[in-house]
Amino acid sequence: MASMVSSKEFSEILERIERGEAVVLTAEEVSRLVEDEDRSSLDEVDVVTTATRAVMSGTYALLSFPVAGPGSFLRAKNVWLNGISAQVGPCPNEKLGVLDMVIFGTAHSRDRPDYGGGHLFRDLVEGKTIQVEVQTDEGGLLQAEVGLEDMPQAQMFGSRHAFKNYSAFVNPGSRPVRTIFHARGFEPHCQVATFSGCGQINPLKNDPLLETIGIGTRILLNGAEGYVLGTGTRSSRDRPNLSGFADMHHMTAEYMGGFVTGLGPECICSLAVPVPVISSTILEEIARRDREIALPVNDINTRTVIGQANYGDVWGEDVDLEVEFDPEWCRGCRRCLVERACPMRAVRYDQEARVATRDGSLCFHCGLCVTECPNSAFRCRLGALQMKTSSGSVRSVPVVLRQSDRLRAGKLSEELKRRILDGSFRMAPPIERIG
Repeated sequence: MASMVSSKEFSEILERIERGEAVVLTAEEVSRLVEDEDRSSLDEVDVVTTATRAVMSGTYALLSFPVAGPGSFLRAKNVWLNGISAQVGPCPNEKLGVLDMVIFGTAHSRDRPDYGGGHLFRDLVEGKTIQVEVQTDEGGLLQAEVGLEDMPQAQMFGSRHAFKNYSAFVNPGSRPVRTIFHARGFEPHCQVATFSGCGQINPLKNDPLLETIGIGTRILLNGAEGYVLGTGTRSSRDRPNLSGFADMHHMTAEYMGGFVTGLGPECICSLAVPVPVISSTILEEIARRDREIALPVNDINTRTVIGQANYGDVWGEDVDLEVEFDPEWCRGCRRCLVERACPMRAVRYDQEARVATRDGSLCFHCGLCVTECPNSAFRCRLGALQMKTSSGSVRSVPVVLRQSDRLRAGKLSEELKRRILDGSFRMAPPIERIG
């Protein structure tokens, strides 16, 4: 790897794209080249499209829209969207009948325990009408129905997205734990594991020194063209992440959603980032495979690292990206365990017909259904952590839940590649480096 070099300039790559001569590959295509031991071909690559899709708590939306005519009320004191409380302001919009508000992706509905900000965002992008309740300063109550098309301003922001991979979690304690890192009670004694991160296709894995990703870098956020604002909260040199934004009017619902955890709903986001191959560091990183990427294993109780694994354990060749569902294997259980457990509520059970159905557009391929279904109607090889401890021992811990969806992350990476090649997505150097 040390002999691999690259002397391309960003401007040179942009010119090659304009002439239709650029070699643009997805991160998955790069990994296949490496697996085929065709590393010499990497020198010809100009751009690698990377992506991640995961539960991303640091998500919020800034919405502004009218709910009544001018003079109808002085100011809004409290606002709820589909039962979810919004942070009113910062602009008071005195007597304008217009609301400015911030909605957190982790906010929970007061009426529906399995409904949160992530679900609300997806409903809006899907074109659904939402219920708005406004409590005014004067004590009045207004109600309205609005959709995304009624909102002149609807922007989504990420305060910390796309960590340079993430962590796995186990529970070495003696009691189950309720946590956002599992959809059920987290079984004790390191019986099971959950994890996040898309491994070798993750954006910051491929540009860890932030050589090409900076302020103003164009990205796809949930399918909409957006921009990097800088690094996000809790970003560090070893584990950088990004803040960014995009217009919700141009997003694709398939890449969004809510994910119900043991402590309530969380928010799903997807990011795709083009990485120009302008240095030997980037060239080396794009060639690094899942099994060469560390996956720290954390104690869910203390959030401290108690072991080490790698992303090859959870995204390797013996692991399936997609969960397969075969309704013919459904045996009509009296109570469907999968329907109750599915974090996406993608599985519905018909009590009269005694058969389950799955909404494929909602499925996150987290894999929890595989361990919950007693009849193997849901099938997927989820892999197992080969957890190495400080004593040198290795313990195999089966994965039961994935909080990253590499299947759709790969799809978004392919979409970004297509847009670059057809000219509908125009890359540009960042305004300023970050990190």
